[in-house]
Amino acid sequence: METIEIRHPHHFQREAVQQSVLALGYFDGVHLGHQQVINSAKQLADEKGIASAVMTFTPHPSVVLGRNVQHIDMITPLQEKKKLIEEMGIDFLYIVHFDKQFAALLPQEFVDQYIIGLNVQHVVAGFDYTYGKLGKGTMEILPFHSRSKFTQTTIDKLTNGEEKISSTLIRENLANGDMHRVKELLGRYYEVSGTVTHGEKRGRQIGFPTANIALDDEYLLPRIGVYAVELQLHGKWYAGVCNVGYKPTFHDNLEKPTIEVHLLSFDEQIYDQHVTVKWHRMIRSEKKFSGIEELVGQISKDKEEALAYFEGIQKHKK
Repeated sequence: METIEIRHPHHFQREAVQQSVLALGYFDGVHLGHQQVINSAKQLADEKGIASAVMTFTPHPSVVLGRNVQHIDMITPLQEKKKLIEEMGIDFLYIVHFDKQFAALLPQEFVDQYIIGLNVQHVVAGFDYTYGKLGKGTMEILPFHSRSKFTQTTIDKLTNGEEKISSTLIRENLANGDMHRVKELLGRYYEVSGTVTHGEKRGRQIGFPTANIALDDEYLLPRIGVYAVELQLHGKWYAGVCNVGYKPTFHDNLEKPTIEVHLLSFDEQIYDQHVTVKWHRMIRSEKKFSGIEELVGQISKDKEEALAYFEGIQKHKK
């Protein structure tokens, strides 16, 4: 996949750009609904014998347009989003830098410059996709703005049970620690990646060594608490227990949560190694303990629960 970063105003000449079927969206999460849009674009491109493309934006429009919004943690930060889209077999990824000048484009200007101007032959987007200043452009009026230069496919709402699959719904379930529901909406386990760093080494002192993970990017973390997780190291997955939180037994005012993973059957030094954490199930909320003895007792119970969970998965696979 070729990644093309665009800052407004762009200077691409239509004739010099490969014809494509373009999937449009912000695609935070690359969830099942997003996958339907992107896969439809890929399939149509294959049928037409032209390139498949995805257009996304950075930073999140709310950061540029919202009041007092300086940053939003992502379900899939840009590098993670790129990886997932590439795995779907897309030929081109356009990453448009979203700034106030770009946001001020009228719907017709956006279509002229970023669809017709990029030699797009067919557009695929969700039913609720909007474009142009104040989101005034909709899929219903896109044929008018197309100037008969391209055709379009609108993907209907995709639901899980009674609810529309959306990034907002995934965020709600991450905030609740409902990782099973998050998996249902994403079509995969939720993952974050980072590097193992030196921590306080307190876990090793009490018999439960942990890998402290410094994240690669600004991921949206699940609810503070203890989870059954897997950790990928050198291409292999290891079962573990993860505490994401503020370690209230030892600290009163940590600025941001830490991610510490205790592996159930692994005891090697892995400092500076790049790892991925796969979130399976919340075990309990984080709490402050009266002392080391109570903490050790609870960690033992957490470890037993995680072991039972992963044993259950193995039995189910057989």
